[in-house]
Amino acid sequence: MNYGISILFRAIPLVMALFCFGYGAFIYGYGDAGGRVVAGPVVFSLGMICIALFCTAATIIRQIIHTYNRAAKYGLPILGYLAAIATIITGICIFSGADSPSAFVAGHVITGVGFITGCVATAATSSTRFSFIPENSKSTGHEVPDGAFSLGEERTMEAVVITISLVAWIWAFVLLANSHVHPAYFVAGHVMVGLACICTSLIALVATIARQIRNVYSEKERSQWPKLVLLMGSISFIWGLFVIFADSGSTNGTTGYIMLGLGLVCYSISSKVILLAKIWRHEFKLANRIPLIPVLTALACLFLAAFVFELATVHSDYFIPARVLSGLGAICFTLFSIVSILESGTSGKG
Repeated sequence: MNYGISILFRAIPLVMALFCFGYGAFIYGYGDAGGRVVAGPVVFSLGMICIALFCTAATIIRQIIHTYNRAAKYGLPILGYLAAIATIITGICIFSGADSPSAFVAGHVITGVGFITGCVATAATSSTRFSFIPENSKSTGHEVPDGAFSLGEERTMEAVVITISLVAWIWAFVLLANSHVHPAYFVAGHVMVGLACICTSLIALVATIARQIRNVYSEKERSQWPKLVLLMGSISFIWGLFVIFADSGSTNGTTGYIMLGLGLVCYSISSKVILLAKIWRHEFKLANRIPLIPVLTALACLFLAAFVFELATVHSDYFIPARVLSGLGAICFTLFSIVSILESGTSGKG
């Protein structure tokens, strides 16, 4: 990877973050409809995931081009965690002081986005010793190299993402259990299920990176971790379809479109896990094609958003999912940058 390409791949997450921030602020400020209270802040918060993904991208790229230093080693993961904490606190403040169903839903969803940001920040942390992966992949033994993560450090990072995922799942089902109280619980609960699927998918990514760095990644894991991510994507996608077809005549049914987008984000994450699994001590000639997965999911999000935008011209219930799908498309495209970096860093190409 040359320096120019490295700048491009680091710029993509930042540009997508600016898109989410700008588009979210535009949605929120360009009218007083109730849907804008949800769509604007939620799309804005998606930019925080892009910031955390930038931290991951910069962490890996700096190691590839040999510009990694102490400031980047600690500063980038800290930036990711600060983005996560700020997002979670903002979400809690919004739904705690909510005086409308729209603010209630927005607050819960933004909190869930903060959970994802925390998991991505942990992925950035696990990538701080990414340079060990290409070396370990060429070896045949399973000795932990000097300077790699200790067993305690690996388990701590895995525990962080597992804990966040459990909190997200419990939060989702508590909301769903209260769906009879108000439709806002139904909407927030279903979206939180999709967000929990993404958090669970990131467990596979963090575990894959940390265990390959420690050189303890097993042959069995080459199929298990990718299957977990694909399962989470399928759960969110199929669940979303069920919500759409089971309740298509109400506002609740439109929530399914957001779940479809969240499932597509899971499939984007799978590209990273699949790539790392396929190239681990094996030659995979199609490795440079794997970055097409997040490109296709980004296009799927945007094409789906186009149809939902059209539906929104007939019924205002589709206003929110149309805007959120656009933001999720930005997340998917950001993941294209990350998987391209991974492919470059593990292929051995300069």
